[in-house]
Amino acid sequence: MSNEVNLGESPNHFIVLDAISRGINNIGKISSMSKLSKTEVELIVNDLVFQRLVANIKKRGFFGRKKIELKMTETGANLLGDKKRELGKKVQELHQYYNNGDRSQMDSFMVSNRAWMPMMLFTGIMDILFFTSMMSLMGLALNPMESSFTGSSGNLDNSDSADNTSADSAENTDNSNTDSQDVGNDGGGFDGGGFDGGGFDF
Repeated sequence: MSNEVNLGESPNHFIVLDAISRGINNIGKISSMSKLSKTEVELIVNDLVFQRLVANIKKRGFFGRKKIELKMTETGANLLGDKKRELGKKVQELHQYYNNGDRSQMDSFMVSNRAWMPMMLFTGIMDILFFTSMMSLMGLALNPMESSFTGSSGNLDNSDSADNTSADSAENTDNSNTDSQDVGNDGGGFDGGGFDGGGFDF
């Protein structure tokens, strides 16, 4: 995935960014929560760090083992907030079309915004029940990613809470054994566009 990617055209980048904003700070948990492959998440994180939207924090834990945790920067938080507000306004328009029975406008909306549906569902911008009702009314089938979120999104908050609890516990353990910590948001820890030999601790 190119470091020149246009984030405005990549819903998956915002899905990963939103997961990091919730405190999900490693590749494995982000992959599990977002339904994206670990390889894709790693490439997206590479882009986000390169563009200074996410910082990677390198720690040393047990036996000097390197560990990288992810933290969203202020720039990343602002970008995510702007995108969620933009999509929120679009969802309000869609509700109006739905309430007015304006099928042509709903069709047009789906053509223009279908790629963003998983991100809207993941972040909670789009209500699951509304989405499934609308899709049924329009006679449209859910794609695999939409299905994964509508089938499990009800548990996203619980999963998030469980992940955070697990992360907190792990962090407390690591902190008692941490002998150094470096923070960087300039792409440090990446070599040639990939992660360095330290890698991620899944």
